[in-house]
Amino acid sequence: MTTPHDSPLGRTVTFGADYDPSLLFPIPRAPKRAEIGIAGALPFVGVDIWNAYELSWLDPDGRPRVAVATFRVPADSPNMVESKSLKLYLNSYNQTHLAGADALRERLAADLGGAAAATVGVELRPLPGPGVGCGELEGESIDEVPISIGRYAPPDPDALIAHPRRPRVEETLVSRALRSNCPVTGQPDWADVQIAYAGAPIDRAGLLRYLLSYRLHDDFHEQCVERIFVDVVRRCAPERLSVYARYTRRGGIDINPWRATAGQAPPPNLRTARQ
Repeated sequence: MTTPHDSPLGRTVTFGADYDPSLLFPIPRAPKRAEIGIAGALPFVGVDIWNAYELSWLDPDGRPRVAVATFRVPADSPNMVESKSLKLYLNSYNQTHLAGADALRERLAADLGGAAAATVGVELRPLPGPGVGCGELEGESIDEVPISIGRYAPPDPDALIAHPRRPRVEETLVSRALRSNCPVTGQPDWADVQIAYAGAPIDRAGLLRYLLSYRLHDDFHEQCVERIFVDVVRRCAPERLSVYARYTRRGGIDINPWRATAGQAPPPNLRTARQ
């Protein structure tokens, strides 16, 4: 079984000029899910939305073409793909001749689907043309809620408190203060996070304190979002929950995981100000 420490992360690598799907490095989801008590059927639906801004290939005449790519990896895929390996893989197209964008799309879907062991959605936006739209996560910010905090790892689910005796609410809360660390390199990852739920009111100070307790926590983006989802469900028992994080770009790629209770539509793919 591959582990993150076997990946290209944190290592000096040579960028090849030829198409090479073997560069893709799958990481099984199951071990990290087992750490948070997920086994068997998933308690959520979801998707990981990847936007790649550094994609180029050669047309049959040898002229460079460029595009922005969006990949949608389903949350129930057995594997996720390590992001540096994806960057290396995409760069292997730089000197590859292809008949056109459709040929590229088919090859990307086949290779990424093979690595994730699931069907991966691929959308290409050849340039010039419309790119990924810009916007902000909808919801009420909790970042100015008065709190004191001294715990920045590990995540503190005890901070999550619901008030079942108060009237039921449906609300969407947003924080732009989520930070975690890459589990291999230790480099910081920054994100805006949106938590939409229905049920007993969640204490906002406790929720903010909980999110800030990820500040020195080591996990990949997808794993952080799944941990947040599971902790909120277990501690606050919402009737409906959606957790969506928009992480800032690294290596020309941003990763945006979404996890939710069943029956909800995926969120829009809109770049935030920091992306």
